[in-house]
Amino acid sequence: MKCRLLIVDDEEKLRGLLKRIVSLEGYETYDVGTLGNARKALETQPIDIVLCDVKLPDGNGVDFTKEIKDKYPYIEVILLTAYGNIPDGVQAIKNGAFDYIVKGDDNNKIIPLLSLVAERLTLKQRVNRLDQQLNSRFGFEQIIGSSPAIKNAIQLAQKVAPTEAAVLLTGETGTGKEVFAQAIHFNSSRAGRAFVALNCSAFSKDLLESELFGHKAGAFTGANKDKKGLVEEAKGGTLFLDEIGEMSIELQPKLLRLLENGTYMHVGDTKELKTDIRIIAATNKDLQKEIAAGHFRSDLYYRIAVFNIELPALRERVMDIPLLAQHYLELYKEKTNKKIHAISGPAMELLKQNDWKGNVRELKNVLERAVILEDGDTLNIDSLPFDMQQAGASNTPSSFQLANVEQMHIQKVMNYTKGNKAEAARLLGIGLATLYRKLEEYGLKG
Repeated sequence: MKCRLLIVDDEEKLRGLLKRIVSLEGYETYDVGTLGNARKALETQPIDIVLCDVKLPDGNGVDFTKEIKDKYPYIEVILLTAYGNIPDGVQAIKNGAFDYIVKGDDNNKIIPLLSLVAERLTLKQRVNRLDQQLNSRFGFEQIIGSSPAIKNAIQLAQKVAPTEAAVLLTGETGTGKEVFAQAIHFNSSRAGRAFVALNCSAFSKDLLESELFGHKAGAFTGANKDKKGLVEEAKGGTLFLDEIGEMSIELQPKLLRLLENGTYMHVGDTKELKTDIRIIAATNKDLQKEIAAGHFRSDLYYRIAVFNIELPALRERVMDIPLLAQHYLELYKEKTNKKIHAISGPAMELLKQNDWKGNVRELKNVLERAVILEDGDTLNIDSLPFDMQQAGASNTPSSFQLANVEQMHIQKVMNYTKGNKAEAARLLGIGLATLYRKLEEYGLKG
């Protein structure tokens, strides 16, 4: 990267010499003779590196280093001194200086040193870009919606994210519980560590225990070697337990022990192990009812539900459907290389009228299918699932008209035959010419 360098020294000749040397290496340079002018330069110019004398007319470069790092932590500082001494050098490094060198040696050292600084700055830029990419993929910015219901859930998640509290995410299937769990993790102090997800409904009791805690060789039939559990994989990070309401009552005490004191044991072992993880759990069940039915332990519930966030169903945030639909349209048109620019008004109305029992996940799937089917530049009603079209049509007085019933039936048969008109005409029991006429009459896709 091309670095911008500020030289701060009250010796004009030395400043000029340093400026010539570093400019020949491709650095963009500025130079000043006092700390006061250096402060002005830092406020007005995009400086990357400060090359500063220790003794200046209006202050000390060692103290100025701390001032720079407090206000501009991304700027690297190299200090120059005529008379090096160990205490100053130690304090300079403590204050955040990259290095502290004695004048006279600087001609040989300065260029290699600046190269090292440039490498560090380049690395920092890469890390920042990766952080931004992670944020855009896993941060709260990826949660789409402006309705009060979703904004309230996001605000609660943002408040709990920096803490170590266990979080319970509740809500219907498809409301985005794992998306929220990831956002909480990537906005916590554990963001640099693993985020490990486990669906508790995907395993039997014994297999779930082994997946969670690991096992020793010989612990059960088929356990031929030691296996690490996800608790170990998530050490220092976050373990997301989806569908925790499906966990067997026999396994729950072992999870409770992990939550209470961070200890667990491999299946088939007696040695107690310790770990440090944060637990985020999720369920679409009413755990209070599960407790009353004897399927869930109340003490475990109170440990995982330290902070409960209820995620709204999509039908409770209808105003977000256009935003979500447009987002998924953009996503899938890129993946399928389609040139679909918009969703038609009638199609959008139909999306808003749907009850979305599968919530955001169902909407996402519907948009993916619709983009694949759509051949034009606007996503229309006939690219949406036929049952959705029928449901939308049944909500209007025109749905009782015979012509409307015929239109929907013809479209259903065309969908079934995947556009094969000859086959559709055969199934409908009409001539091919009649089918063509009706397709044109009703404005249906052939």
